[in-house]
Formats: sequence, C-alpha cells, structure tokens
Amino acid sequence: MKSYKPISFKKVKRYSLKERKSKVLLQAAGRPHRKGNSLKDFVDSLPDILGGADFKTVVSSIVRARQKGRPVVLSMGAHPIKVGLSPIIIDLMRQGIVTAIATNGAAIVHDFEIALQGQTSEDVASELSDGSFGMARETGRLLNNAIKKAAKKSMGLGEAVGELILKGRSFKYKEMSLFSEARRLNMPATVHVAFGTDIIHMHPECDGAAIGKTSYHDFKLFTSVIADLEGGVFINLGSAVIMPEVFLKALTIARNLGHRVKDITTVTLDFMRQYRPMVNVVHRPTLEGGRGIYITGHHEIMFPLLAAAVKEYIPNPSVRITTNS
Repeated sequence: MKSYKPISFKKVKRYSLKERKSKVLLQAAGRPHRKGNSLKDFVDSLPDILGGADFKTVVSSIVRARQKGRPVVLSMGAHPIKVGLSPIIIDLMRQGIVTAIATNGAAIVHDFEIALQGQTSEDVASELSDGSFGMARETGRLLNNAIKKAAKKSMGLGEAVGELILKGRSFKYKEMSLFSEARRLNMPATVHVAFGTDIIHMHPECDGAAIGKTSYHDFKLFTSVIADLEGGVFINLGSAVIMPEVFLKALTIARNLGHRVKDITTVTLDFMRQYRPMVNVVHRPTLEGGRGIYITGHHEIMFPLLAAAVKEYIPNPSVRITTNS
C-alpha cells in the first residue's frame, strides 16, 4: 500500500486580513438592552445579522406597505388561534394593519368554539380511543348549518362563519372571533378546506357540496386579494401545507390574468422550517422580484413581538427602523 507522510504547510498562499471581504462587521453587532428603553430601542438594538436583520426587514416591510396603502395579508392554520393569538390578530385588524385573513378549515372550528364557549382544543389522544373525538354537537351542527345556508345564498365560507358568530345571541365571546370581526369590518376572510381534515366533516349535518361551493367562492376571493398584492406583504403564520399551496395557485392565476404581483414581501413564521412554506411562500414567488423571509420561532412569542414592533413604528410615517451602524 502507498505510504503517506504529513504534508508541509510552509508554502501555503496567504493574504492580509485587511484585504479580505468579511460578512460580519462590528457595526452589525447587537446592543445590550437597557432597563427602561422602549420597544423601538429594543428592535433597533437587535443584531443586523441573520434572524435579527430578517425581523427588522419584516417589520419595515409591513410598515411601508400600510403607509403606502398596500395590503398586508395574514394566512394561517388553526394553531395561532389555539395558542391565544386571536386578540393580537384582531387588534391588528382593527388598527388597519392586517387587511385580509385566510385560513385552513380547522381555524373556523377553534374560532367558533372560543366565541361560543370561551374554550377549545380537545384531548385528541384520550377521545380517539372511544370514537368521541370531534363529536361536539354544537360545533358540528351550527357550523355545517351555517355553511349550507351560505351555499344557497352564494356566500363564502369565511363570511358565513363571521355572520353566524357576529349575529348569534349565544356567542358570549364573539369579540374574540377573527371571523366575526372580519365580518364587522367588511374585511376579506377566506377559508380553504381539504375534505376529511376537519371534525365538522364527521357530523351528519355536513354537506360536501355546500362546503365545496363556499370554499371555492373563498378561493376566488382570495385570488382577488393576491392579485392586488403588489407592494404588499403576505404572511404565512404556521400553515405547513394548505395555505402555501393555496397561495401558490392564487398567485399563478393573478399573474396569468395579467396582474403585476412581483414587488412583494412574503414571510413565513413557524416554529420549524418546512418544505412547502419555504418553496411556495418564501422562495418561488419572489424569484423575479420582492423578497422572501423565513423566521423561525414559537408563534406565541414571535408573532406578538412582530405585532408590537409594527405598532411602535406605524403611527409616525417619519420614523424609520434604524440599523446599528
């Protein structure tokens, strides 16, 4: 066998550190938070590196979009509702910061139950064993009946749920409903259903044709919203499959019909990095313009922080988010 000896490093080629282009500069370093400083001070003190720089970019993109009258669309799964973000999202809707919402089918279940009962999210593992999982009578009956009525009136699914909660006398906590508030504000609120994924599909009142008609209505409405997204921001909050896929199709139709949707900021916020949110929200839609950002962190921490930071900057158009340089 060939015999090897340690190689000599004496003749390696070197250069001066002063000549090298470096990716990390001292000016980009973070600053310690000082007790009593404002939230603006905190955001400005974040490192202008990786996630810190991305967070500042998302905040400034949302602020800039709203100052120019451009949309900020919030799409999500049901998890943000389950971890208590409804009051924060509703506040952004009332402030005119979020201009449209879009969800999967599970979101209406948790939104409905919170509005009706002030509680939601059952113990699936324990109830699955005896077949009682998802069998809450009120949830299945009232939501399905509202959807069937909406289909007859050619309404959208999100609009139907909002109408049900907003006008229903039995909803003690309707002020905590995203769909009720969207209906009150006349804001687009769309629901994109995959059949068999939601507990209301297991109930005898379920009508597949009605769900299909109302959810397809919402897909067309959502596409209209996306067609107007130029200069705006699209946020995917925690949806791993449904909303990234729906967004990609809506964006395709909008561009196919001649709408310019290129100067956009697309954002995914989730507690882990996943394939579809990365390629269908962050990467592919911004290949010819705009920017895509993926921020990783718990919904119940990162989204309230983002919402608070935006509110700090948005009242005063003259205020800009600064860097540490």
